[in-house]
Amino acid sequence: MKVFGIDIIKGSVRSRTRRPVYALARVEDGEVFDVEEVTGFRLQRLLAAEEPDILAVDSIQEIAADRSELYAFLQSLPPSTKLVQVTGGERTESLPKVAARYNISFNKFDPYAEARTTARVAALGAGVEVIAFENTTDIVVSRHRSPGRGGWSQNRYARKIHGGVMQKAREIEGRLRGAGLDYEKKETKAFGGFSRVAFRVKAPREMVPVHSSRGADVQVRVAGRELDRIRFEPLSSRPRYLIVGLDPGTTTGIAAVDLDGNLVLLSSSRQMTMSDIIEELYRAGKPLIIASDVREMPYSVEKIRRAFNAIPYTPKQSLSVETKYALTAPFSYTNDHERDSLSAALDAYRSLQNKFRNIAKRVKPGVDLDEVRARVLRGQPLDTVLADLQGTPPPPKEVEPAAPAPERPVEDERVMALDGMVKRLRSYVQELQEDLRERDREVERLRQGLRRARSATERKIQRDAELATKDATIESLREQLRGERRRSRKLKKRLERMQTVAKIEVSEDYTPLKVLDSLTREGVRGLQEGIGISAGDILYIPQAHGWGRGVVKDLAGTGVRALVIDGERPDPHLVRVAREVDLPLLPADTVGPEIRGRTGAAKTGVVEKAIREWEEEQKEFLREQEAERVEYLFKEYRSEREKEVRRGG
Repeated sequence: MKVFGIDIIKGSVRSRTRRPVYALARVEDGEVFDVEEVTGFRLQRLLAAEEPDILAVDSIQEIAADRSELYAFLQSLPPSTKLVQVTGGERTESLPKVAARYNISFNKFDPYAEARTTARVAALGAGVEVIAFENTTDIVVSRHRSPGRGGWSQNRYARKIHGGVMQKAREIEGRLRGAGLDYEKKETKAFGGFSRVAFRVKAPREMVPVHSSRGADVQVRVAGRELDRIRFEPLSSRPRYLIVGLDPGTTTGIAAVDLDGNLVLLSSSRQMTMSDIIEELYRAGKPLIIASDVREMPYSVEKIRRAFNAIPYTPKQSLSVETKYALTAPFSYTNDHERDSLSAALDAYRSLQNKFRNIAKRVKPGVDLDEVRARVLRGQPLDTVLADLQGTPPPPKEVEPAAPAPERPVEDERVMALDGMVKRLRSYVQELQEDLRERDREVERLRQGLRRARSATERKIQRDAELATKDATIESLREQLRGERRRSRKLKKRLERMQTVAKIEVSEDYTPLKVLDSLTREGVRGLQEGIGISAGDILYIPQAHGWGRGVVKDLAGTGVRALVIDGERPDPHLVRVAREVDLPLLPADTVGPEIRGRTGAAKTGVVEKAIREWEEEQKEFLREQEAERVEYLFKEYRSEREKEVRRGG
């Protein structure tokens, strides 16, 4: 098998000025022949000339900037050449990690070394094939030149071209029938033959015995039908080995890592049956080890282990919660069941790390480490596994000469010596048993002390939790008390202001005034919350800037009797709006208010006189409004009448 491996040295497929230059490595039957520097055009010529079985890259972005360029590149490849991305398909991983599976190390900063490594791992079956075409091929036979307008010999010339297209189409149809391929044909008739013949062959491009070509009059284009989405198929059909952790129960947790400790599967569900678990694990890979987080493997986990004939793993002691958190810290999970299953798988992987390192040291580069690890864990000797994978017979074991059978002792001294040894060993065993009982008593005393310490600690923790809860309740009540006190102070101040206003209302000589800070909605809201606004109130406004028509209408709607405006001359527009809503607007110079804080007072006689003057002016304003309305109606009538007279002639 011939494999090409490439890696970019300089340039980029996205650049228009600096086109990419590649390092090209050739690998044939597992041996690297040479590495050279080629351009993109040189690479295309070499692929067309040598037609390798695989073109391996670590990323398809090194050969195409977008999807259309990738389709064009795949279309230009020889039919028998596969494009392989060695770092995976939808979920990619780094090239050093892929090479480590085959015990290959390289300088990742050297493009030539990367090209060699890419070709070697692709030859060993790593990566995925990039598939962009359906199992359908389109063949189009058409004119290579246009007949044009022509002259006297134009008909003969067109007949020659169209006859050439028809002859080429019949030749291709004969090849397709000879290969036993199903196809559909669509012909476009023209003078003297066909101008275009299209074949749709139900077979992949490499099985079609026709190639693209160009002649003087006829051209043939062979192309596969493009898929809507690029598809990736593993180059090797062998599933990867997994270390699986299971947490059975109402909610079943499943976790699987590969033999390098990378997470492959993590899920949990309440509705998974045993067949569902087996099916999901079968889709993820081939379980080599089934692990549990408790010392005795549950029966349901044991049944799943038997279904895969996997190696069982249980810890020496059931994993504690702290150990599970420490093991699963680098990973993310959604519930405790996923955490428990993942910790079981990671604990099994951790127990095998040293063994995996020793295997990697003894294995030569270019051997599938996963297969070696799996067979060694199954119990096969490492030398036998390596000889089987490399196709060499295992080294013969040296046969040691058999030791001569010892003569049976018959001397009485020997028997007596053995009896004495037995007695000494029995006494030593008794001493050890007594020591063991003493140690058991000491362990029991320590356990009792530990239980007492734990109970005291638990009581202290419970008491601290209760105190914390009560402290939080006290702080919440204090905050409520502070809020109620603030509210009480506000209500007291409001009551004092209202009492002040009530005292002024009792007096017959003075009329109370309520101070409105500004003629805006915020000012009205503040006065309403502070003292309140009711029908018959007279409001004093120190500043009328920023007034609004809606605020004046709202005050008139509440039944306010009058507004006292401070200033030399109120805004004429404000005066007009006040007259429209019939809300008296009194100048402060006329009323002469006496203001103290949020309240004030004015002499009743002066206020009544100012209101009467406003009402007189209001009557005059209404008469003017009525006169303007009548005058407007008269003008409107006269205008309409003039129009009728003009129309009537």
